[in-house]
Amino acid sequence: MPQLNPSPWLYIMLTSWFAFSMILQPKILTFTTTNPPSTKTSTTTTPSPWNWPWT
Repeated sequence: MPQLNPSPWLYIMLTSWFAFSMILQPKILTFTTTNPPSTKTSTTTTPSPWNWPWT
């Protein structure tokens, strides 16, 4: 079967992964800024009971 021949598709897949990981990914990562780690402690709020009008 011709679709099982990996010779053209393997080269295309490897080339596209190389282009993404070596060329496109560093360019994309320069645009996104990561959040610095926060030293703030998370505060938990205690919920107040809801006063239902019919009870």
